[in-house]
Amino acid sequence: MSELVNVAVDAMGGDNAPAEIVKGVIDAVHESSKVKVFLVGKEDLIKEELQKYQYDEKQIEIIHAEEIIETAEPPVMAIRKKKDSSIVKALYLVKDGTCDAFVSAGSTGATLVGGQVIVGRIKGVERPPLAPLIPTAKGVSLLIDCGANVDARPSHLVQFAKMGSVYMESVMGIKNPKVAIVNIGAEEEKGNALVKETFPLLKSCPDINFTGSIEARDIPEGDADVIVCEAFVGNVILKMFEGVGGVLIKKVKEGMMTSLRSKIGAFLVKPALKNTLKAFDLETYGGAPLLGLNGLVVKTHGSSKAIEIKNSVLQCITFKEQKINDKIKEKITLEN
Repeated sequence: MSELVNVAVDAMGGDNAPAEIVKGVIDAVHESSKVKVFLVGKEDLIKEELQKYQYDEKQIEIIHAEEIIETAEPPVMAIRKKKDSSIVKALYLVKDGTCDAFVSAGSTGATLVGGQVIVGRIKGVERPPLAPLIPTAKGVSLLIDCGANVDARPSHLVQFAKMGSVYMESVMGIKNPKVAIVNIGAEEEKGNALVKETFPLLKSCPDINFTGSIEARDIPEGDADVIVCEAFVGNVILKMFEGVGGVLIKKVKEGMMTSLRSKIGAFLVKPALKNTLKAFDLETYGGAPLLGLNGLVVKTHGSSKAIEIKNSVLQCITFKEQKINDKIKEKITLEN
């Protein structure tokens, strides 16, 4: 049997913890024998949830943590003071090499700060970006950064492009992925100061396939595989994507229930429509990795249900098997 991929999961993080977190972990170990999960949190609550399921006990271990970092807490202070929290203890499992990855639906701020302070950055990486996959007409694209660095510099965006290219090629199997920078027009001279400074740097970068600017309306078409931006812009794009997607699905369902004829039509198209809508469900793609750290840190939505937790755990397997960190180190080392 090949070496297991060890994943620490914050059992207490998110709106639906610990029930949906534990269920997602159970689903992950049922689907893959390659992973062992360390559930970190209040032991009695975790055990209570685990009793509902049948599973291979060798694939799940509980690590007790008494404290919980709440979403509203100042991240830096919480990481410093709550040493016995599920987030801090799980991150130390990655730092000391016990685990290869960490998954949390808890405090985004604490996860980002803890990832950098406890796990640490790869040498040469200036800022680690959050990079979720988003559905498009052609498959998926990587949005990088979507929430970690709201005051990024041009050199940061260049590194984002390089790390994103490594991820899409190694994890998603896209050869020579197309890289574009988010802009308000296709012309090179357009954009704010950050975009104008970054554009020529990306254009002259020999180890990425830079295709120029991309406007927000072209992102859903899948015109680029790696979409580069600073975190403020990226987070707005991601939230708009989620909101519009949710409204469209709701309106489609409402429209199909307006008359007897539409209900009959809905019954006939339901299988095909279900598959189509599933492709645009962000939960299908797991969480957002914080790239550029010495270990993998994955942040999922605070409202994550079991399916997103499961997919986030499973994506950690690919991350390790494809040696993403080694490839990022190699890519970043070449520029220094």
